Amino acid sequence: MNTQTHEELKGKIWEIANRLRGPYRPPQYRLVMLPMVVLRRLDCVLEPTKDAVLKQREKLEAQQMPEAAMDRLLGKAADPDRKHPLYNTSPYTFARLLGDAENIAPNLVSYINGFSPTARSIFERFKFADQIEKLDASNRLFTIVKAMADVDLHPDRIDNLQMGYLFEHLVMRFNEQANEEAGDHFTPREVIRLMANLVYTGEQDVYKPGIYRTIYDPACGTGGMLSESEKLILSQNERAELALHGQEYNDESWAICCSDMLIKDEDTSSIVLGDTLGDGKTRDGFEGKRFHYMLANPPFGVEWKDQKAQVENEHKTLGLAGRFGAGLPAINDGSLLFLQHMIAKMHPHADGDEDRPALQDRHRLQWLAALLR
Repeated sequence: MNTQTHEELKGKIWEIANRLRGPYRPPQYRLVMLPMVVLRRLDCVLEPTKDAVLKQREKLEAQQMPEAAMDRLLGKAADPDRKHPLYNTSPYTFARLLGDAENIAPNLVSYINGFSPTARSIFERFKFADQIEKLDASNRLFTIVKAMADVDLHPDRIDNLQMGYLFEHLVMRFNEQANEEAGDHFTPREVIRLMANLVYTGEQDVYKPGIYRTIYDPACGTGGMLSESEKLILSQNERAELALHGQEYNDESWAICCSDMLIKDEDTSSIVLGDTLGDGKTRDGFEGKRFHYMLANPPFGVEWKDQKAQVENEHKTLGLAGRFGAGLPAINDGSLLFLQHMIAKMHPHADGDEDRPALQDRHRLQWLAALLR
């Protein structure tokens, strides 16, 4: 990674962020700058093939191509090397947006709506349309778009690894400024790195070339534990095949996590939006699945009143066959529910034993039940 380029980019983006002062307080800068950085990166990635994508869309629409096939073919037109489709079918780029200053707000909304479904859903969860309206009303929108258009985030200059580091830095710094919310969805990277080293040190299997392993965080926030796990393992085993899975209930945190994965061309469908414990509207996003490794910083000392009906029903009807068979903790200690949830997601000790309750799982549930009593 080019350290000088990295420092220049950080400084440039913070200089742009400071132009928001007035309509926004510093802890609110992330509401604009995080989606704007993602948007600019995608713009740099897709601009060279913009015309080819528009031509392909016109051709496919004339053929009345099914939506799923169109998504795949438009993704290939934008970048044949990407594993996960990413494209934009609007006529706009950052450069073209600047050509019509009076209509920049509706044109920017149209631009975002032209993205492939995954990218579009990320901007929706960022609630970026609300910020576009606010920026436009305060005469900041054109200024910010113009300034970001001068930030070169093209992959030829900033590869995916370096972009990941940049995005990680911005997430960390913005969350440090938003102190009042940090405990809810942000764990310091130093702590995460320590956790990852503790989990994977001495794990011989994960460092075998070509090994496939799944990693899960049931309260993944902005994805730090998943990305640090991946970084640590791949630094020592480039041929490891890792599948990252997570669930997050906060819209903005989910959008940040998926943005990071989208930038690195990773599967965002394995990051589920919703309450892991289940609140009546959402539920366990990985029901029936088990994972090789799990890390989490679940909410400690948080009440689970909103999940009470669903948790109690699962405990009563499924018992040890469900997630909460060991018993239910005090209403103000949801972290023990997350602990039981993670135990239920553990692979049996020996591969191939999925159909038979693992002895060590029963032992864990027994001591947990004693603890809850």
